[in-house]
Amino acid sequence: MAATSEEALGSELGRAEQTASGRQRGLWSDAWHRLTRNRLAVVSCVILIAIASFSIAWNAFEGVRSYEPGDQDYAAVQEGPSSAHWFGTDNLGRDNFARVMEGTLISLKVGLGAQVVILVVGVLVGASAVLTGKLGDNLLMRLTDLAYAFPDLLFIILMRAVLSGRDWPILGSGDPQVPGFSGDLLQVILAISIVGWTTIARLVRGQMLSIKEMDYVLAARALGATQSRIVYRHMLPNTLGPVIVAITFGIPIAIFAEAALGFIGFGLPPPTASLGGLISDGYVYIRSNEWIAVFPAIFISIFMLCFTFLGDGLRDALDPRSR
Repeated sequence: MAATSEEALGSELGRAEQTASGRQRGLWSDAWHRLTRNRLAVVSCVILIAIASFSIAWNAFEGVRSYEPGDQDYAAVQEGPSSAHWFGTDNLGRDNFARVMEGTLISLKVGLGAQVVILVVGVLVGASAVLTGKLGDNLLMRLTDLAYAFPDLLFIILMRAVLSGRDWPILGSGDPQVPGFSGDLLQVILAISIVGWTTIARLVRGQMLSIKEMDYVLAARALGATQSRIVYRHMLPNTLGPVIVAITFGIPIAIFAEAALGFIGFGLPPPTASLGGLISDGYVYIRSNEWIAVFPAIFISIFMLCFTFLGDGLRDALDPRSR
């Protein structure tokens, strides 16, 4: 009787994990199903895709935009929103909408580019700390603690000051050597990445240390699997869930850091428009024409909220304890 009850319970659990087509969901398909049921995360994702697509199209195709970010209209200086200038104009007669679209694309490049560098460096350091033994673990973790001890914004400003104004091979301030990324933009991405990799490194190390003693890893090792196969086949894939969530939360942090640099004058040099630089420019005229600062601030807020809601949705979808 007990065996029959256990079989029935197992059968019910098996049916609960099946999709409508009768097939069982895998880890990622189940996470995707759970994510799509989170309406706030889905709406945030749609908003981000819409803003990113429009800003890319606006900056890539000249026929789409009515004004260039640097065009000046001296007959329309310090104007509010209108049919001709959707977001108004600044103190030099430049179209605020065109400049906000340019700043939006720059913010997305900074947020995504910085997280790519952070992901590569963090995974390499975290995985190496686990695989190189106690001595390597101590050395790499003390290096991580040293990088983590510096105040983030202060260290970013210091790195930006060191990198700017010099003729570096790829990071120079001259003509861009990487398509779509100027040397100044790469300097900002690198400066933000240098202080951001520590969180991913610690996360990867902690995840791999716990996975290292799991039964399936011990079984693979007992069956003669090589260390590289165990790492790439079993350990790294099982750390992706928390890492993806951390990267998603890191994107708005990088965007905000770039905006802070632009606001205090350490961001991209003019005439390049960044959202932080636009807010800094509009702050001077906040009493006479508040729209110069309001619209870029709104876009920064949208990025912060949408990426935060998307990160919350991914965390709920990828966390086995929430099932």
